[in-house]
Amino acid sequence: MLRRVPPLHDLVELAARIGYGARGFVYLSVGVLILLAAVDLIGDAVGTKGALAWLAQRPLGRLWAFLIGLGLAAFVMWRVLQAVFDADHEGVSWRALGTRLSQMFSGLSYAALAVAAFGLMAGTPADPASEGVTRSQSQAAAVLDLPLGQWLLVAGGLTIFGIGVSNIVKAWREDFTEYLACSARLCRRVAPLARAGHVARGLAYLPLASLVVLAGLDARASEVTSFGSALDAVERQPAGPWILALAALGFVAFGAFSFVEARFRRIRPPRELKAPL
Repeated sequence: MLRRVPPLHDLVELAARIGYGARGFVYLSVGVLILLAAVDLIGDAVGTKGALAWLAQRPLGRLWAFLIGLGLAAFVMWRVLQAVFDADHEGVSWRALGTRLSQMFSGLSYAALAVAAFGLMAGTPADPASEGVTRSQSQAAAVLDLPLGQWLLVAGGLTIFGIGVSNIVKAWREDFTEYLACSARLCRRVAPLARAGHVARGLAYLPLASLVVLAGLDARASEVTSFGSALDAVERQPAGPWILALAALGFVAFGAFSFVEARFRRIRPPRELKAPL
């Protein structure tokens, strides 16, 4: 019976592909919900956690939450292999270490998202958008209570701003087809999905970053909001619904590219779990 168990190398590859698929499903859901909010078919725009909460309220919601949580946990495992054990064979140059560090931070963010997905199995908030704002303000208040908390909150906002800008820069500088095992023709077709997705993700971070910085400067946690509420603020501006719709399409594109990665990305798990540092 043990002979039928696939090698660990194959199991890790399968888990990584499931992880990319789970990420794609989350971002595709976020994009669709933001698009529905932009055309006033639902109330508020949502971020990734809000999208999970919305999905958890649908039929078989707890099963959705469990499956998405497992998929995201698999993606976190792959991020650890990339960042710590250099699964992509980036090396130890400064540029490579920067790439691996970003993969580690990405893993941490998806770990938090996986925990949130598993938490939804116990119950879902009646109003995910309001609950997200309350949680963000509570976290901001806790930071402000720390020594130099005002400046720590400003630093947090600037970090969010830096993440947004780095996504935009990555959209223009990165070769997103480098790790894809597909034909040159297909690679040319799917690369714009990745670029549009990273631009959308980057621009979507900027409103939230500005609100967090202002909250720190004013020392008022009440000015902090959630990712989805920051997008709602954008929607209230002139041409806001159009901007929000473009952002939604970008998230959909990022989700679609994640599905492409789930199918075609070169997954090369390290033979030995030994960090090359």
